[in-house]
Parts: sequence; structure tokens; C-alpha cells
Amino acid sequence: MKQRSYISARNMKPLDYSKIGQDGLDLVGINIPEKYLGTMMSAMDSLEPSITSGSITTPIQFLQAWMPGFVKIVTASRKIDDLVGIQTIGSWEDEEVVQGSMELSGTSVPYGDYTNIPYSSWNTNFERRSIIRFEEGMRIGSLEEARAAKMRVNAADAKRESSALALEIQRNRIGFYGYNNGSNRTYGFLNDPALSAYSSVASGVGGVHWYQKTFLEITADLREMASSLRTQSGDIIDVASTETTLAIATAAVDYLTVTSDFGVSVYDWISKTFNGKMRIISAPELNGANGGANAIYLYADKVDDTSTDGGMVFAQMVPTKFQVIGVQKLAKGYEEDYSNATAGVMLKRPWAVIRRSGI
Repeated sequence: MKQRSYISARNMKPLDYSKIGQDGLDLVGINIPEKYLGTMMSAMDSLEPSITSGSITTPIQFLQAWMPGFVKIVTASRKIDDLVGIQTIGSWEDEEVVQGSMELSGTSVPYGDYTNIPYSSWNTNFERRSIIRFEEGMRIGSLEEARAAKMRVNAADAKRESSALALEIQRNRIGFYGYNNGSNRTYGFLNDPALSAYSSVASGVGGVHWYQKTFLEITADLREMASSLRTQSGDIIDVASTETTLAIATAAVDYLTVTSDFGVSVYDWISKTFNGKMRIISAPELNGANGGANAIYLYADKVDDTSTDGGMVFAQMVPTKFQVIGVQKLAKGYEEDYSNATAGVMLKRPWAVIRRSGI
């Protein structure tokens, strides 16, 4: 059989169909009629298979505009420091905080030259509160830190901030509710054993709750609390001259904006009636504090009663707010541990507090 042509492997290359005719194609074994050659060349170009996957022209990541910073998720406001302050006392390793109380005793009798002399005396008691310690730590891995840096986040700083926040949330919670592990004595603003029982506010024409009451009814509730505080303290506390705190449930505080027929709000009435001595602090923990009923407290900030403890009515005893326990370098990162210590809140003068519920 006659050989038409031979092309070595080294000389193989794509054919240029536009430069050869049917005679040239015959030499390589391709038989296409001349009249169809031009049409088929353009058709074969359009049928060229795609190698890559189909996609949009510009990926979405090149069309994104990034806003600065990060929005942090918040927690409920922590109000125990605003309500009772903070007293740094003792050390992290201590077991208890103790407050002494002293009662002076003695009864005078009519004088007589030959009668027995009545002697005065004194008696002390000691109220104990247990210190509770909490800890929160963090661990940072090398890969974690490097990857977080790619999106402009300092992973270590974020975790340290998170640890401090967790400890503060726990301290605030104990400040309101105390802590019970079965044998300790750690109480809070809402459950100190010296607190008197709740009393309900008076019913109004519209109802008991403040959202149902008028300006006159709300101010009547506050006037009753101020009068009870004066009476209960034996006239030691005059709300018009003694600095006091009105602690009120967050759910009810905005009803202090209720106005009279003359456009005067309850806020205005409080400021004018009590000479600006009464401050108003809301706290979410007072929402439903008494079996689902919103609570309200009225108490003196300090009392001048010749005591030597400073005269505080409530005391939040905190040996340590934040302490670094230790730092450890690891093969693939590092670890840190933090702690705090609190003894909760102590009510030192029960007669200087009035509390009501149902507002």
C-alpha cells in the first residue's frame, strides 16, 4: 500500500486549516469536501470546550466595603456599685469580713446620798460575712492569634477583656443576690437577713401598679416611704436634709415622668420637695424582685449617729476586684488566670431602709 505522508513526533503541530486545501488534508487522512471547509472551520472554533468552571466576572470578595471596628454584644447594666458603692477591705486570701456593733446600756435613777449607784455598760456583737473567690482565665494559641490578627483583632486583649467582664458580672450578681454554698454567710442587696419584709404600695383609683396611677398617686407612694423612713429612724433621717437613694425597678422608673395637670413631672416634684437630696438609681434586678412584683427601696446613704464605722447604711465588701493569679508560657501559646474576691453586701443599719413592692 502506498504511503501518502509521514510526520515525525517531533514535527507534530496543530494544523492551520486556513492555509491548506483539501489536497493537503488528504495527505494526513482528513477528507472534507472543499465547499464545506470554511463553514466547518468557524463552527469548530465556536465548539471549543471550556477548561475552567463557569463563574461571574468579579468575585464578591472584591466588591465588599468593610466598615470600621466591631459591634460588641452588651449585657445588662451592672448597678450594684451605683447603689451602695464599693469598700475595698481585707485580702484575697482572707476567709471573712467582720463588722462589730456596740450597744450602750444604762438606766438613770433619781439621786440619793445613800442609794446604790446605777452603772452604765456596753455590749458588742460581731456580724460575719464569708468571702467568695471566683476565677476566669484564657488560653491563646499561636495559630489562633496569627489568624485573628489578619482581621485586625487582638485575640489576647479580647479574651482578657472578656475575663474581666465575666468576673464583674459575677461580682454584681453576688452584690444583689449573695451566694449560698450551704455553709457560708454571703448575702446581697435583696436578701440580707437584716432587711425588713416587703410592704405593698397603696392601691390607687386606677390600680396598684404605677403604670395605672396618676401623678398624685405616685407622689403619695413616695411621700409615704419618706414619712415611714423618718418615723422608723426615730427622726434621725429627714429626707429633705439627708442624702438618700431611691432604688427603683428598671421596668417602673420611667413612670416618674408622669406629669400633673400643671405639667410638673414626678421627677420635678422629687427634686423640689426633697431639696435635691434624693438621687434615683434604677436596676434591672429589682424587676419582679418580690415574687414577680417590682421593688423599690428608699434608704439613707450615710447616717450621722456617732458611730465610728463611717455611717454607711449598705456596704459592699470587696477585697479584690481583679487579680492576676498566674501566666504560663506553652509550646504553642500561653495561658493566663485571673480572680476576684467579694463578701457581698451587708446591711449595717436596718432602720435606715424602707422597701416596697408592687409599683
